[in-house]
Amino acid sequence: MGWFRRRKQSAGAPGRTGNRADLEHLEQFVRSRRGVEAFIEPRTTVTETTVLLIAHDGEWTRRRIDSPEGARRFAHRLAMPIYDVALVGYPQRMRDFNERRKRAAG
Repeated sequence: MGWFRRRKQSAGAPGRTGNRADLEHLEQFVRSRRGVEAFIEPRTTVTETTVLLIAHDGEWTRRRIDSPEGARRFAHRLAMPIYDVALVGYPQRMRDFNERRKRAAG
C-alpha cells in the first residue's frame, strides 16, 4: 500500500514550474493585445518565478516560468520590454484595471 508515499520536495521548494501550456497562454496574450510589457516576479516560498504580462489598458495575466532568465528570453523573443517588479513595482494601469473590475463585479 502507498498511503504515506508522498514525494518530498526539498525544503522551501515551491510546487510546479512553468510548462508549455503556460508559455502558449502567455504568447496568446501578447498576440491578442497591444502594448504588452512583461514583469518578472521573484520566486517565493509558495510559488516559483512568475512572469506577469500587462497590456496597455491594464489587463494582465500571470503564469509560472522556469527562471528569471527564462522570462527574459521569452520577452526578448517576442520583442517586448521586461522589468523586474521588485525594482520598479507594479504599474498604475494594472491597479486601475483591478479597481474597475472590482467595481463592475460589486
